[in-house]
Amino acid sequence: FVKMFTVAIQFGAILSVVVLYFKRFFQSFEFYLRLLIAFMPAAVIGFFLNDVIDQLLESALTVAVSLVAGGILLLFVDRWFKQNEENPQSLNRKSSLIIGLFQVIAMIPGVSRSAATIVGGLTQKLNRKTAAEFSFFLAVPTMLAATAYKMYKYHKETGFDYNDLGLLALGNVVAFGVAWLAIKAFINYLTRYGFKVFGIYRIAIGLINHLLYPLGYNL
Repeated sequence: FVKMFTVAIQFGAILSVVVLYFKRFFQSFEFYLRLLIAFMPAAVIGFFLNDVIDQLLESALTVAVSLVAGGILLLFVDRWFKQNEENPQSLNRKSSLIIGLFQVIAMIPGVSRSAATIVGGLTQKLNRKTAAEFSFFLAVPTMLAATAYKMYKYHKETGFDYNDLGLLALGNVVAFGVAWLAIKAFINYLTRYGFKVFGIYRIAIGLINHLLYPLGYNL
């Protein structure tokens, strides 16, 4: 239930994306086509490797290494893609596919889906704001599919009771509110200051988690 819950409550978080960017979700057919193109790699790989991913979630070492490695990468991202802020490119279908391939990397526990897809956008010469917004847009079909699959699998194997549904409802309401605040703050901060502070945070959490795990603690 806990594994399913941690995925399913992200449905509430992605609803905040839809509300915040409501008008943006009623654009041209091309907008949805780009989302579909970016979504497909994770959908296919996730379907076939779901059990492997679940096993990796049990590995504290995998999570710690991913946190630290991703943190180190984020320390240099702003320097590598500085030119994107001066001469940004627009998103196209090829860029969408490449961002979708970066999202597959986030199936490794400890790798941030948002960070992976934003960096993917930066490699396509998007600026930080555009890359971050598309990352959040892409979260909608991705997390909706993941939530639906996890809930279906849990229902098939165990079955829901009223307590489960109550906890899910509460979790999604809290996730919606927190994500609403976090997304607005994140876009503003990222646009102004970049990734460095997030890199430092990931390295610190990764190292602390690795040091505390043998003592019976797991962040």
